[in-house]
Amino acid sequence: MKAMTSEQKQTAKKQAVKTTRTARSESIYELVALGLLTAICFIMCFTPIGYIKTPFLSVTLMTIPVIISATVLRPRDAAIIGGVFGLTSFIQAISGMSALTGALFQLNPFFTFVLCVVPRVLEGWLGGLIFRGVEKIDKTKFLSYAVGSLSVPLLNTLLFMSTLFLFFYNSEPIQNIAADKGANNVLALFTAMVGVQALIEAGICFVLGTAISKALAVALKRVKK
Repeated sequence: MKAMTSEQKQTAKKQAVKTTRTARSESIYELVALGLLTAICFIMCFTPIGYIKTPFLSVTLMTIPVIISATVLRPRDAAIIGGVFGLTSFIQAISGMSALTGALFQLNPFFTFVLCVVPRVLEGWLGGLIFRGVEKIDKTKFLSYAVGSLSVPLLNTLLFMSTLFLFFYNSEPIQNIAADKGANNVLALFTAMVGVQALIEAGICFVLGTAISKALAVALKRVKK
């Protein structure tokens, strides 16, 4: 094996320095982005920005920061922001800001923590994986953002409701809601109510998430150049 010339050594050294700087810049960018998205989650949670309340439904926009992290960052980052979303939801349960999770917290704080946090972590991680999977075959360079933006709110509803029924199906708060609505079948009632809410949330977050995440991706690509 031939020894490297001084010129080759110098080139290799420059390349190594460049790679190190790039990796460091990526790490700093990732930390800054996570910090900003975390702040946005808390602002949205404790202001009217995060929830659209109607007499019948409470539509959450809290999945939008998760969508952005799933499409612009990496699946693990999306899982972190999903966890922040879940943490804010758990804070609402502790403080009584959410009537449903507040009542569930009184029954079982641990299960309520799992209900609030775990589905949101999974929605971010799975949403990020779905985006990456579609991105590999997306010739339009747009479809992956649309699919990613749609998958996160749908996963949010599916995972949250599945966990809710797993832990609290027979609990008094859930049964009381059904009784107040005059329903004999709790599952059918919640499926109907949540189905409408899920469609509204998915539609809003799909439009906003796709537009914001795609615009950010294009802007970041230009900055990196």
